[in-house]
Amino acid sequence: MTATGLSTMTGAERMRAACRLQPVDATPVWFMRQAGRTLARYRALREQYPILTLAKTPELCSRITLMPIEELGVDGAVLFADIMLPLEPMGVSLEIQPDLGPVIHAPIRDLSAVERLRPLEPSEGVPFVLQTIRGLRSELSDGRAAIIGFSGAPFTLACYLIEGRPSRDYARAKALMFGQPTVWAALMDRLTDAMAAYLSAQAAAGADVLQVFDSWIGSLSPTDYARSVLPWMQRLFAALRGTGVPTIYFGTGNASLLELMSAAGSDLMSVDWRVKLDDAWQRVGHDRGVQGNLDPVRPLAGWDATQDGARDVLARAEGRPGHIFNLGHGVMPETDPDVLKRLVDMVHTETAKSA
Repeated sequence: MTATGLSTMTGAERMRAACRLQPVDATPVWFMRQAGRTLARYRALREQYPILTLAKTPELCSRITLMPIEELGVDGAVLFADIMLPLEPMGVSLEIQPDLGPVIHAPIRDLSAVERLRPLEPSEGVPFVLQTIRGLRSELSDGRAAIIGFSGAPFTLACYLIEGRPSRDYARAKALMFGQPTVWAALMDRLTDAMAAYLSAQAAAGADVLQVFDSWIGSLSPTDYARSVLPWMQRLFAALRGTGVPTIYFGTGNASLLELMSAAGSDLMSVDWRVKLDDAWQRVGHDRGVQGNLDPVRPLAGWDATQDGARDVLARAEGRPGHIFNLGHGVMPETDPDVLKRLVDMVHTETAKSA
């Protein structure tokens, strides 16, 4: 207990308790895409190394992952990685092009291409990810922050593999999903098995929380999600339940899918800014936690806009156990880190509870 009469938890304790809907001394905070983008030290490294080199070099990856802990005071250390990393050892040739994103050199178009995908053995295919997590476990032995591991969701990864690059509407991927259901099911089977192995390995290496990014899920109707995505997401979260590590399911533009996505079985739902936090929580059920959901443009707009939006989010959370404060998507590249730091301090201060 501090001199002010507030109980104190470490960032890791705060995150783990919130994930389990247990009481916390203050609402935990972290930001998607906090590891990099806005921080000067990260930008200096990016001038020296390509992004995949940074992600595949444990010493550099650990350094970047820890930057927002040191500079912003967040409660979660999200691994600096890319969702495409586990696809390379499965036999996918790809590159990350600046200002564009992942580019797949031989997009998947038929069953034979799916069958060429190799099963993922994380210790052999992505040893650098596991080494980084083990190193972070040592660096964060004081509990300053929880280690957040993550992967892409099968649907979002399938979109990249089929389209070959980012897309506005993922029309080619959805056309394959509608027109070649056997090929689609085979691809989702492969990706679900691979992500279950990948995330389970991250948990075994020391991750405290696991988040699954379904960045493009908002392109689907509820009917198509229920038929072509939900069964595989249920398999994935069922496989992860045995790790004992809390899971978060994130999607953007998913207001019409919240009930279905919550049926996938994650411990928390991460919601974007297009839905009110209290409405979202009511829809997914108060028996699970909720993460979110400040519009990521607000920090870009300055402190007043950030503070107003954050207070609205916190008011809607009503201090209910199970809320993790985050943006509705990733930090915008031009965001002032000082605004993010003030935001972390504000959330902690205004939600601090007396012992």
